[in-house]
Amino acid sequence: MQDYPSSVKHVDTKHHRSLFERLTAFISSEPENRSELLEILHDAHARKLIDSDALSMIEGVFQVSDLSARDIMVPRSQIDIIDISKPIEQWLPLVLETGHSRFPAVDGERDKVVGILLAKDFLRYYSEESFDVRGMLRPAMFIPESKRLNLLLRDFRANRNHMAIVVDEYGGVAGLITIEDVLEQIVGDIEDEYDLDEAEDNILALKDPAPGMRWRVKALTPIERFNEALGTQFPDFDVDTVGGLIANSLGRIPRKGEVFDMNDLRIEVLRADERQVHVLLVERLAQANSAGMQAT
Repeated sequence: MQDYPSSVKHVDTKHHRSLFERLTAFISSEPENRSELLEILHDAHARKLIDSDALSMIEGVFQVSDLSARDIMVPRSQIDIIDISKPIEQWLPLVLETGHSRFPAVDGERDKVVGILLAKDFLRYYSEESFDVRGMLRPAMFIPESKRLNLLLRDFRANRNHMAIVVDEYGGVAGLITIEDVLEQIVGDIEDEYDLDEAEDNILALKDPAPGMRWRVKALTPIERFNEALGTQFPDFDVDTVGGLIANSLGRIPRKGEVFDMNDLRIEVLRADERQVHVLLVERLAQANSAGMQAT
């Protein structure tokens, strides 16, 4: 067997050790190592080695490890719940209107969550003479506000849960979070069969509580079409879409759940991520607000 010069062996070993040390540093949780890895990924994107979607997803993975449940949860006041202490007829319209697949069920008090009702289980109400709502409930998963999203995603997968109730330090309900909310931090907005995904559904008038007063609007709706549907006169000189109009007026990307007034409209952000707004709830105010846009 041929002997190689010791210098060659030394250089080879040093090279492999250096590579190993660099890889170890890349997967370290230290912020500076993560930043170094992201710099390399951005460089790879600039050289067209990875596309924008791949880069965005990788950045989303890092973001998930930094965020907690309180950062993306649906606030307590905006949770659609059913109160099983009341007759089914009282909360059935909510189930039909919202189109959610799961509903937190409470027993008289908003903080007393007793389980999760799956919409598909509720179908038995129409086929069975005696329907026991309590017997249909699935166990609720409770998590603290400080729960990291990467750990929550692992728990969702392990327990096969899709929804968790976020509680504060006193045990009260602080919000709600779903597996879809977590995944959207990685891959962006996930639209389902109840989302506005067709061109003709960019603006959807809601029948309740007052017809002609509330709309679900996709943020990519052209301003011109928005003006035609709602009778408004917003300019489209600088931006083309409703989402762009809002971001331009506020000077930032609004957060999910944020509510603000724009002329005689009250706008609530139903869906948004760090990059853009996706779906809005628009409500016409009784009296015009001449102050323009104002966050509330």
